[in-house]
Amino acid sequence: MNRSAQGTVGISKTEPSETVLVHPTEQDRGPLDDDRDLRAVRQVRGVAHGFLAAAAPEGEEAVDAVLLVVSELFTNAVRHAGGVTGFRLEAGPGTVTVAVHDASTVPPLSLPLDATRPGGLGWRLVQELSVDVRVEIHAVGKSVTAVVQCPTGVRLQG
Repeated sequence: MNRSAQGTVGISKTEPSETVLVHPTEQDRGPLDDDRDLRAVRQVRGVAHGFLAAAAPEGEEAVDAVLLVVSELFTNAVRHAGGVTGFRLEAGPGTVTVAVHDASTVPPLSLPLDATRPGGLGWRLVQELSVDVRVEIHAVGKSVTAVVQCPTGVRLQG
């Protein structure tokens, strides 16, 4: 299958948060080969890293947690959910919200731990690293949103 790992990247600033949107091209949503999977994950981690450098420059360990959540949610959508249809990062007061939209209506599942089989830890990691995780099923896919505690430059207005 011929699918481009490239997409359009748009950045907008809203108060009191900053948002980054990444939309892959709407071509074939079939499974990607491992090289393309890795390139797509590296690309989205690069976007997330740049976003976090501006939104949470003092975050250190929390930034690593956000990057891990980004990687896991994005990879799961690519490998298990028909492909990524949208991606959003939003910085709020003391948190970063990661949202990944995919083409499957099947919610993520925690697989039983099995030392003889690689993988199966990503969804558990997302839940462990996040203070809130939500899955919303839509007619043509789902959105998985994780809120990670991370010191940001965003302040409450009021």
